[in-house]
Amino acid sequence: MTMKVSDFDYVLPEELIAQEPLPERDHSRLLVLDRRTGTYRDRYFYQLPEEVAPGSVLVLNNTRVFPARLFGRRKGFAGHVEVLLLRRCEGTRWEALVKPGRIARRGTELVFDEGRLEARILAVEAEGKRLLEFLCAEEDLEAWIDRIGVAPLPPYIKRPDPAAFAHDVLRYQTIYAKHRGSVAAPTAGFHFTERVFAALRERGVRIVELTLHIGYGTFKPVRVEDVEKHRMEGEEFVIPAETAEAINEARGRGHPVIAVGTTTVRALESAADPEGFVRAGAGWTELFIYPGYRFKVVDGLVTNFHLPRSTLLMLVCAFASRENVLRAYEHAIAMRYRFYSYGDAMFIH
Repeated sequence: MTMKVSDFDYVLPEELIAQEPLPERDHSRLLVLDRRTGTYRDRYFYQLPEEVAPGSVLVLNNTRVFPARLFGRRKGFAGHVEVLLLRRCEGTRWEALVKPGRIARRGTELVFDEGRLEARILAVEAEGKRLLEFLCAEEDLEAWIDRIGVAPLPPYIKRPDPAAFAHDVLRYQTIYAKHRGSVAAPTAGFHFTERVFAALRERGVRIVELTLHIGYGTFKPVRVEDVEKHRMEGEEFVIPAETAEAINEARGRGHPVIAVGTTTVRALESAADPEGFVRAGAGWTELFIYPGYRFKVVDGLVTNFHLPRSTLLMLVCAFASRENVLRAYEHAIAMRYRFYSYGDAMFIH
């Protein structure tokens, strides 16, 4: 039987979409779901260490979000233009989304920072993407982006003007972010604090890291009705030797491997052989996980609450079953959990 995207729909009251992070990261609520029995219970994130079995390996995605959203205007015209940088191509050329799209034609010139930085649209590409060239020295471009860019928040988080993004530079980022390259954050990691990490280590949990740079696929809606016809955007990942060794050792001893976030899941599952042995090194993944997928590595998942009809929700349903997940989501809505990037969390085991 063909799975439909509509099978992963649910109704969420708009007021449950979190617009701001909580003052303390680890005070988010935590819905703990047993994927085998379908039972769940309400906790707080600072209680996560009590839920994790000693000897487990917890795997984090240490990618760092860069300020990929730029605000400017069309050269010679008034009115705002918004640019979302997606992927660096070569030199000062970037693949980007430009709004409003009606003015983003080949040859259009854009200015930023009161005209001190300029860019030109070189081409209009598939799915509304633009090839953009910045008119500055290549070695200066990253500094320009850091100076004028703001956090690339998803569209369901509303900010009235660019200045309102200032506090998001710190909060739309995990505390362990290291390697720059993502245009969206691995939001499941937002809830971790040094206090939580210390409690996990004291419990005998080993914490390791990998890097997967999150790209446009996070924003890309599923536009087909048959789930199997959707294609993921490729993303780069790196798994250090220490991480692979820790995972393989834990699996050999029968200890759980717990992924923090769907991006970590995709990296681990992409790097594993059919027996679940994880290979260290760099890779590229277009893996689309939806119900029916057989997991090779991951035994537990820390994740946020995801948008209806999204590939992220499909992955979670593949891990814990669609019925269990949607029932847990119904409970979370009834209990007024906060949803999406700045919202609350789940631990599925």
